[in-house]
Amino acid sequence: MGRGEIKLRKLIVLSVMLLSLLVVTGCNKSVINTWEKIEERGYMIVGLDDTFAPMGFRDNGGNLVGFDVDLAKEVGLRLGVEVRFQPIDWDAKVLELNSGTIDMIWNGLTITESRLEEMIFSNPYIANTQMVMVKSDSSIDLISDLTGKKLGVQISSAAQEAVDANAIVNNLGEYLKYDQYNQALLELKNGTIDAVVIDEIMGRYIISQSVGDYKVASENFGSETYGVGFRLESDSIRDQINQVLAEMILDGTAAEISIKWFNEDIFLG
Repeated sequence: MGRGEIKLRKLIVLSVMLLSLLVVTGCNKSVINTWEKIEERGYMIVGLDDTFAPMGFRDNGGNLVGFDVDLAKEVGLRLGVEVRFQPIDWDAKVLELNSGTIDMIWNGLTITESRLEEMIFSNPYIANTQMVMVKSDSSIDLISDLTGKKLGVQISSAAQEAVDANAIVNNLGEYLKYDQYNQALLELKNGTIDAVVIDEIMGRYIISQSVGDYKVASENFGSETYGVGFRLESDSIRDQINQVLAEMILDGTAAEISIKWFNEDIFLG
């Protein structure tokens, strides 16, 4: 299937999802926006991109694992509710959230100004940057070195927002947007693109799993923080998550989960 056909199919899928959202919000009043309703139902639904290592991804056995997965499970355990994970199309995450098919997005979600207009966030819990990842023999080290190069990002990601806001976007040789980072990384590995702008959290994990294949440019596209995203009306759900995360940081459980995945405590606060 050609790239044009893929884009057309995706446009059709997103259009159907939008129509479904309009039907749901117009006819269905059962979207849950309070913690009381979550408790009554007995579970919370966490939306995630299940290819985003090490935050949430599939291991070799197909099991869903990751740093944010472990965090969410511990929060659910402490709050006495089941945690159900729902893989989503990252480009449609706001539609998924507003339609009520998920209660929150918990998956290395960057807090940005544009997203603050669409959802509310938990307190920031991890710092991150948007770094430039290249092959180990690449001469790219500064953002300006991307002039005339083929650059890949995940569509609707913080990386795309960061690149779009930088003057370099007008000087790229080609600017490619992928549904998943795995697709961009495969093309980088094969040499069909020159660089990928990616969350440092994910990029350094990938590099640690492929020693000698990649490196990080010395200049990045800026610092940011991660948070859990909720519907604008779901402040009581957010408050519960904030409270338990704060308790986990204080009692050392958060640090234990962080050390498991990063060999250090990277939590903010």
